[in-house]
Amino acid sequence: MAIQIFLKQKQARGNFNYGEILENKPIGFPQDGGQLRPYSNLFYWAHAWTKDKDSTIGLHPHRGFEICSFVLKGEIDHYDTLLDKWITLSEGDVQVIKAGKGISHSEKLKSGSEIFQIWFDPNIQESLYIDPSYNDFRSKEFSTVYNNGIEKKTISDEKNQIGLDSNGIQIFEYNFKDGIYDHSIKNLCFHSIFILSGNLTIKDQVLNKGDFVLIDSEKKIQLSVMNNCKIFEIISPLKPVYKTYAEVHNVN
Repeated sequence: MAIQIFLKQKQARGNFNYGEILENKPIGFPQDGGQLRPYSNLFYWAHAWTKDKDSTIGLHPHRGFEICSFVLKGEIDHYDTLLDKWITLSEGDVQVIKAGKGISHSEKLKSGSEIFQIWFDPNIQESLYIDPSYNDFRSKEFSTVYNNGIEKKTISDEKNQIGLDSNGIQIFEYNFKDGIYDHSIKNLCFHSIFILSGNLTIKDQVLNKGDFVLIDSEKKIQLSVMNNCKIFEIISPLKPVYKTYAEVHNVN
């Protein structure tokens, strides 16, 4: 497999409230029609944004999965039936909902906001029988280091700072100054990379905001960066230690 590239225009799309909220989905539901299906213990990945007005996604249920929201820009308000109150999350904040036996929630994206919503599979055959839980992590809680033109923000590494039950997940955000960089690839892992801004060239392919790259079976890749590229990266196991929902239910 090595390196697969999924350009923004080839990804699944969606919207809410007659287009007030728009979505591109690197990993969509089967009915969404995108190229990429669930892999590892990543089941779903949506990039959602609003333009010039606030818009609310009404109350809706989840079960089993770990539903994580990453605020990329602006603010969102969030309500769920566990806490029974609205909470504001700002740029850089992360929300983790362990849906367990079941929870319902609603989100309001403020004007000009962007988020990721990503569903991880924590062994859903077990998580369906546990009580739901909810945690917010503020941007200031995440460490950032600067080294040789790279700003690296650690959201979760081997220490599992956000407490996911999903096996082997690590999450990072990088800001690269213009230049050429070697980027290490972990053995027996997928590296899932979303271009947040700027431009990035991998293997002579120029990537822009919204493009998505899936990498495995490499020791390292070379990144040629233009326009101070910013990326979001998730590292996940090639083979989780349990059968995923997608495997059990043949989601392809």
